[in-house]
Amino acid sequence: MSHMQKTNKSLAKRIKVTGTGKITKRKPGQNHFNAKNSGAVGLHKKGSKSAPQEYFRQFQALSPEKL
Repeated sequence: MSHMQKTNKSLAKRIKVTGTGKITKRKPGQNHFNAKNSGAVGLHKKGSKSAPQEYFRQFQALSPEKL
């Protein structure tokens, strides 16, 4: 009976691998306490950011599926 490693769900919910293999993640600090920020700060918080490629090997270790 083979044993398959489980995917780390906390990581899987935070990152996405694009079709070209880049890793994208959300910028921190977007969820709450945003009313006091200026409009420019709010615009800079929006969207995704590509994660450094140094993290790719760590992400692969936490996910048995092909990243």
